[in-house]
Amino acid sequence: MKFKISYSLIALTIIAGSCESEEKKRNAPQWAIDAKAPVAELTPYTRIIHGDTVIDNYYWLNDYFKEGPDSSKVITYLNAENTYTKAMMQDTEGFQESLFKELKGRIKEADESVPYLKDGYYYYRRTDEGKQYYKLCRKKGSLNAAEEILLDVDKMAEGYAYYAVGGTSISPDNNLLAFAVDTVSRREYTLHIKNLKTGEIYSDRISRTSGNVVWAADNKTIFYTSQNPKTLLSEKIKKHTLGTSESADIVVYEEKDNSNYIGVSKSKNGRYIMIYSGGTLSSETRYLDANMPDKEFKIFQPRQKNVLYTITALEDRFIVVTNEDAQNFKVMETPLDRTERSNWKVLIPHRQDVLVEGVEEFKDFMVVSERKNGLSQLAVHDLKAATQHYLDFGEEAYTVYSGVNAEYNSPILRYGYTSMVTPNSTYDYDMRTKKKELKKQQEVLGGYDTDQYESKRIFATATDGTKVPISLVYKKGFKQNGQAPLLLYAYGSYGMSMDPTFSSSRLSLLNRGFVFAIAHIRGGEEMGRQWYEDGKMMHKINTFTDFIDCGKYLINQKFTSSEHLYAQGGSAGGLLMGAVINMAPSLWNGVIAAVPFVDVVTTMLDESIPLTTNEYDEWGNPNEEAAYRYMKSYSPYENIEAKEYPNLLVTTGLHDSQVQYFEPAKWVAKLRATKRGSNVVLLKTDMAYGHGGASGRFDYLKDLALEYAFLFKLEGIQD
Repeated sequence: MKFKISYSLIALTIIAGSCESEEKKRNAPQWAIDAKAPVAELTPYTRIIHGDTVIDNYYWLNDYFKEGPDSSKVITYLNAENTYTKAMMQDTEGFQESLFKELKGRIKEADESVPYLKDGYYYYRRTDEGKQYYKLCRKKGSLNAAEEILLDVDKMAEGYAYYAVGGTSISPDNNLLAFAVDTVSRREYTLHIKNLKTGEIYSDRISRTSGNVVWAADNKTIFYTSQNPKTLLSEKIKKHTLGTSESADIVVYEEKDNSNYIGVSKSKNGRYIMIYSGGTLSSETRYLDANMPDKEFKIFQPRQKNVLYTITALEDRFIVVTNEDAQNFKVMETPLDRTERSNWKVLIPHRQDVLVEGVEEFKDFMVVSERKNGLSQLAVHDLKAATQHYLDFGEEAYTVYSGVNAEYNSPILRYGYTSMVTPNSTYDYDMRTKKKELKKQQEVLGGYDTDQYESKRIFATATDGTKVPISLVYKKGFKQNGQAPLLLYAYGSYGMSMDPTFSSSRLSLLNRGFVFAIAHIRGGEEMGRQWYEDGKMMHKINTFTDFIDCGKYLINQKFTSSEHLYAQGGSAGGLLMGAVINMAPSLWNGVIAAVPFVDVVTTMLDESIPLTTNEYDEWGNPNEEAAYRYMKSYSPYENIEAKEYPNLLVTTGLHDSQVQYFEPAKWVAKLRATKRGSNVVLLKTDMAYGHGGASGRFDYLKDLALEYAFLFKLEGIQD
């Protein structure tokens, strides 16, 4: 189900070495023939809805968190799957260890983020040699000042298998730090308050939050998002006064529509606290003067069906980004004291070929993040001169995004830039002089030569004639003869665009002959809002056929062949993997499905599962017959057949709050019991982590090494 994809997750989608088909045959992977695959118990469970009867033999695997009679059996089964996967990959363990060292060896362990200025302090994160986490630091007034360590997460995480800090927020007087901690990996945080003068951690404890915290101007009132302990839905915005009990916290907003996500934020100029409630189709914002935290929030504009909007506060007006009569969104403005729709005026009109993704506000400038022809771009608007200009980047496939811009009064825009061959780079851009300064570029230890690699952008033609972009990267010297291995990655849901980015880990694959490709399929927003609309709800099938057509195109253009074509996706991208191996199983030699959302119907029928009701506008509500039958037609678990499937590596986490562990577990059990042929199906469950995997900055590399080893084993690459 839904989650924010980081660029590091995209980095997991990679590729490896080439060989002739005869050589491929000679180097066919040798699996442990004496390893016995687990056989899941058959316990029929009957689902009857809309006159349709379905027998689910593996429904009992849902029982771990329900503390049912099969809880211990679930753990026993998952451990057996882990044992089987380890046995089948045992001959690669030495290779995995060397891959881990290779991947880790490119990372600069003692490093520091580019400091940013806020309210007189420079803030940054610092990592130390050999440490898994980081230290949150600041310096007052100058980068030459003494360092203050606000949080030593390396020390805080000692003794925990998983430790994540979120929601760090400094009080307006710079003396207090609110921070949130998750030690289970279910994205359920506990809030804490630290006095930065004395180092004292206050007794205030606020549990079951989403992690984000907003301070009122009085330095003693905080607003936070409270979650339902069962569904993990963000249902309430609460107000807490320092020194009081959590039980005394006041509910300032409660969301009644369980298909909406809610959150609380603060305008950059510090004047307003804002509550946002939004789903896929409509949204609503409330706002409050930060100097008057005990007043009631005002509705900016009541929610309307099929209308989304967000607001940004300037000194003299609100900026509104909305899709009202503007599919790709337009930018409007309205006076601070007259927020009703009748007062909105168009600032940037709707454009058919440009998607407006958001705005970054400054006192004298506004930066609009846009997307055109599938590529991100930044437009700088001078609010006083009423002029506009674009930043220029010059590469064929790249990603640009607004960085940390905490100072409202600054004329400097910080932005990030990367491509599939350009390491992550941080720039400061003077919006007055139009001059840019490179502040830092990711250092790749061991050396990295951009000129040794090539990136390009091509277009595949989908079944219905739609042109689908594909971003590619490979090492120069690659021969386009159909013999190279290629890993094709995609996501294709929630309007999330999978942009081309750099990965130092990917070099281990490219250097062994792999091509890496991202298919920018419908369901994302790469080509505008319609691109998303055409890949959701009753059009979801386009997401799957786009991916298949991209794979076929890459074969037809001799970038690879079906004997060497691999696919990878995670979460909703894991749904994609399940669907395409049902629809075109012979197209792929191997598939990696990470935390895959593969039992769509069962999950969407169970409102007790975290985040289910928030997803109705994405997938449909199966309590409605048309939606049910459409979901069932593509749900991977529902459509497993007695046929040959590609080799499959499936990964999940026991504590996953977004795609529950039982979806991939059930899927693997049914696949193995039903499929034909000798191709393997492997399941790796991390018993300590959740949706995002390990929390340490190096631990995830072990999982990555396993995935690479799986691909290399299938290709006959041994070092």
